[in-house]
Amino acid sequence: MKLLRTVFLVLLTTTTYSFAQTNSSDMLCQGNYYEEAEAAKILKELMGTIKTQEDWEKRAKIIRQGILDGVGLQKVRYQGDLKTIRHSWRKQKGYSVENVAFESLPGVYVTGALYKPLKIKGKIPVILSTHGHWSKEEDYGRFRKDAQTRFANFAKMGAIVLAIDMVGYGETREFGWEHKHKEALKLQIWNCVRAVDFLLKEEFADPTRVAVTGASGGGTQTILLAALDERITVSVPTVMVSAHFFGGCVCESGMPIHKSKNHQTNNVEIAATFAPKPQLLISDGDDWTKNNPEVEYPFMQYIYGLYGQKNMVENVHLPEEKHDYGWSKRQAAYKFLAKHLDLNLSKLTLRDGNIQEKDILIESKEKLRIFDENHPFPESAIKTNEEIDWKL
Repeated sequence: MKLLRTVFLVLLTTTTYSFAQTNSSDMLCQGNYYEEAEAAKILKELMGTIKTQEDWEKRAKIIRQGILDGVGLQKVRYQGDLKTIRHSWRKQKGYSVENVAFESLPGVYVTGALYKPLKIKGKIPVILSTHGHWSKEEDYGRFRKDAQTRFANFAKMGAIVLAIDMVGYGETREFGWEHKHKEALKLQIWNCVRAVDFLLKEEFADPTRVAVTGASGGGTQTILLAALDERITVSVPTVMVSAHFFGGCVCESGMPIHKSKNHQTNNVEIAATFAPKPQLLISDGDDWTKNNPEVEYPFMQYIYGLYGQKNMVENVHLPEEKHDYGWSKRQAAYKFLAKHLDLNLSKLTLRDGNIQEKDILIESKEKLRIFDENHPFPESAIKTNEEIDWKL
C-alpha cells in the first residue's frame, strides 16, 4: 500500500524549490511572532504582490515545500501496513464507538476512538478530529465532554469520525512518549496523514468527502494537514488561524516551517493554501483570533476570490466567547460540515430549527482506553520519541 500518494509525492516530483532544513533559532517563528499591527500590514502587503491565481499557486507551492523541508518529511518513503488494533465496540443511540489504534511508523502507535452512524447506506464522509493542549491528564482532547459530544453528533449526522491523540498524550505518555519533543511537529503531521489512510480504509468511506477539524493546537494540525494532503476536501480550523501568533508549543512552531533562507510565511497563508476548497475559520474575542473579521478573513477572501470562490471560505466570529470548541463553535461546525459534506443536519435539529445535543453517553477515559490487560501494548511498540527510525 502506498501511503505517500498525496501531495507529498506530488511536491517531491514536480517542485524545483529546495530549502535546507535547519532547526537554528533564527529560523523559528514561535508564539506571538509579530505585533498585531505589524501582522496586519504584512498581510496587506502580501495581497499587493499576489495579483493572479497563478501568482498565488506559485507561492502556495513554496509554502507547502517550506513545511515539508522544515520538518524533514520529504525523505520519508514508507509503505508499511497500518497494523490496526480495535476492540470494545459499543452501540449508543444513533451512533457507535470503538477503541482503535494503528501503527503510523514501525513501532509507533497512534491511539484514538472511532465513531460511526448506526445506519449506513452507500458511501459516507469521513472526519478526522485533532486536539489541542490541556493541563489535566484526565480531562483533555478526545476525552472531554465537549469533544465526545462533537464526535457523536458528527456520527449521528452520517459521518465516520476518527479522534486521535497528539504525540505524547494519553496512553503513549504512560509508556514514555513526550509531547514537548523537538520533532513532535514532524510526527504529528505524519500521524495525521496516516489517520486519513486509516479512515479511507474503512468500509463505506467516501474518498471524495474528507474533512479535518480541531481547536487551538488541533487547529494548527488542521491547517497543516489541509495544506499538505490533497485528499482533504473540507477544513474547519477553530480558534487558531492568526496573522501574529504562530502557535505556542513546539508541536506547532518548534521546527522551521514558516521560514527558510528563501521564504517566510505565516499561519494565515498556510490556511489559504487550501483554496478554493471549503474552509471555515471559527474565531473568538479572547485570544489571538480576535482580529479574524478585520485581518485574517479578508486575506482569505482575497485568495479565494482569485479562484472566483469567495463563498467557499467563511468566518464565524464570536466576540464574547473564549478559547475553546464550545457550543456556539460546534453549532457553526455542524452547519458548515453538513453543507459541504452533505451530512444530515436534521438529525440534530428541532422543529423550531434549533440544533440540539442530546442522547450522548459521555464515557470515561478508562472506557476509551486502547491498551489494557486484555489488549496489551504490543511488544514491538517503541516507548520513547528517540526510538523512531525515520530512515526508511
